[in-house]
Amino acid sequence: MIYTFLANGLEEVECLAVVDILRRAKEEVKLVSVTGAWEVTGSHQITIKADALIEDVDFTQADLLFLPGGMPGTVNLGNCELLCRQLQAFAAEGKRLAAICAAPSVLGQLGILKGKTATCYPGFEEKLTGASVTTAGVVTDGNVTTAKGLGVALELGLELVKLLQGAEQSEGIRASIQYPDFV
Repeated sequence: MIYTFLANGLEEVECLAVVDILRRAKEEVKLVSVTGAWEVTGSHQITIKADALIEDVDFTQADLLFLPGGMPGTVNLGNCELLCRQLQAFAAEGKRLAAICAAPSVLGQLGILKGKTATCYPGFEEKLTGASVTTAGVVTDGNVTTAKGLGVALELGLELVKLLQGAEQSEGIRASIQYPDFV
C-alpha cells in the first residue's frame, strides 16, 4: 500500500503523475487528505477527491509514504502532526519515503535526511537539514527518494516502480507511455 498525502495548495501534476505511474504498475495507491476534508484544492485550483482521511489510515499497511510538493501544500503537510509522526516512524523503521519539489523540506526539517543525498526545488536546499544536496532530478539514498520538481514527476514514478518491483517493470511502463530513455 502506498499513501500519497494531499494538502491544500499541493502541486497537482506532481501528485497525480506519480500516482498514475504507480497505478499502471498495479500498486495500490490511496490519496490521503490531511485537511479533514475529502476534497483538496491544489495550487492551480484543481480539486482532487481523496480516498481516505489521515485520521482513518492504518499506517501498518503502508509500504511507502509519498509527499507531493507545491506551495502552500508543502507547508500544510509539514503542519500536520500526525503525518510528521508517521514520517519519523517510517524513517526509524527504514521504510520507504518519497517527496518531490518543496516537499523534501518536510523530511529535512524532521531530521530524516541527515546523512543522505537529496534533491529539491531550487531555493529549498537550506531546509534539507543534514543532507548532501545534489541538483539531480531524482535521487534515492537508502529508503528515501527525493525529486526536484514537476519536470521529473514521471521519472520519480518510474524510479519508485523500479524500487518496488524491479527495473524490468519500470522499463516496461516507461516504454508504454513513450517516456524518452535518454534521461
